[in-house]
Amino acid sequence: KYSVDVNITGFLKDSISLFERQNEPLESKANDTLWAGQIEIGTPPQPFIVDFDTGSSDLWIPSSTCTSERCSGKNTYDASKSSSSKPQEGKFDITYGDGSGVSGPVYADTVTVAGLSAENQFFSPVNETNSLDDYGTDGLIGLAFKSISRLNAPTFIDSLLSQNKIIKPIFSMRLASAPGSELYIGGTNPSKYTGDITYVPLEAQTYWLVNGSTSANGQEGFSGKMIIDSGTTAILGSYDSVWNWWSKVPGSAYCLPRDCGTPGYFTFPCANAPSVSFTFGGREFPVAAEDFNVGTLSRNSSICVGAVAILNTPNNTWVVGDAFMKNVYTVFDAEESRVGFATPV
Repeated sequence: KYSVDVNITGFLKDSISLFERQNEPLESKANDTLWAGQIEIGTPPQPFIVDFDTGSSDLWIPSSTCTSERCSGKNTYDASKSSSSKPQEGKFDITYGDGSGVSGPVYADTVTVAGLSAENQFFSPVNETNSLDDYGTDGLIGLAFKSISRLNAPTFIDSLLSQNKIIKPIFSMRLASAPGSELYIGGTNPSKYTGDITYVPLEAQTYWLVNGSTSANGQEGFSGKMIIDSGTTAILGSYDSVWNWWSKVPGSAYCLPRDCGTPGYFTFPCANAPSVSFTFGGREFPVAAEDFNVGTLSRNSSICVGAVAILNTPNNTWVVGDAFMKNVYTVFDAEESRVGFATPV
C-alpha cells in the first residue's frame, strides 16, 4: 500500500447480525503505519493478523506453501487442514500503489471477523510476495467494492450481506494512536463518536471516492476527488496539486530523498506547523498537528516532515489516508453509496 517509509527519527466491526453487535478491535502497527486486527479462515479456524484496507477489495494471506523469505515467521494458511476449503479456478495477482504486490491461487473458505462468518469467501493464499513488510501483519483484507476486486468475487462485506449476517452493507472505523481503534461491521458504534455524522455521496462504487477539499492555514490548497483509504498512511496527491497545497505553508520546502529516504515529501519548520483541515459536505475537520507531522529530519530536528506528499495518482485524485482518518470517525455506507464523517470520542 502507500505507506510512509521515510528516513526520519521518531517517525470493526458493527455486526448488525440480527441478535448481536460485535466490533473487531484494531491495533496500530509500526508507529501508526497501519491498523490491523484478527480474522480466522477455515474449519477449524486458522488465525491471521491482517491490515483492514478500504483502498482495495481482496483478501490474501500467506500460504503454507510459500517459500519466500517474506513469508517466514508469518501465520500461514494450510488448505489441507480446513474441511471447508475449496480450490477455485484462476490465479490472483495484485500490485498496490507503492509497487508492492502478491500472487497466488484462489480458494474459497469460511472467513470470520469478530464472530461474523462469511462462507465460501474467495481469497488467495499467496505463495509469491514482495509485500509482507514486517509491520506485524500476515496479510490484508480489502473493504472497497467488488468492481475493483482482482479476484472478481464478492467482498467480505458483500458475502455477509447476502448470507444475512448483517442487515446493511455498512462498516465504520475509528483509528487512533491510543487504544480504542476498531472496525465495526453492519452500522456505527455510537460510543466512538459524538454529534452528527456528515455524509458525502460517492462518485462511483469503486474505491470510497468522494469530493472534498483541503486547506493549509485557512487557504484552500486542493479541491476535488478523494479516496478515503485506511490502507495508506499519508495523504497523497498529484505533483501540481501537492506543490500548490504546500505553497500555502510558510517556510516549507521539498524534501530531498537523501533526507527523507523516499521522494515526494515536504518539510516545514517544526516551530511553525501549519493548521491543516479537510472539508466534506460543507463541514470542516481539522487535522491534529501530531498526525500531520510524520517526524523530524535526522540531520536537523527543528525541521519536520509533513503527511501531504506527491504520488502519481490517477485523474488528479487525492488518496486520503490515516493521517486524516485518525481525526474522524468514518462510516462506509455501501447501501446509500456514501461516506460519513463525525467527531471521534
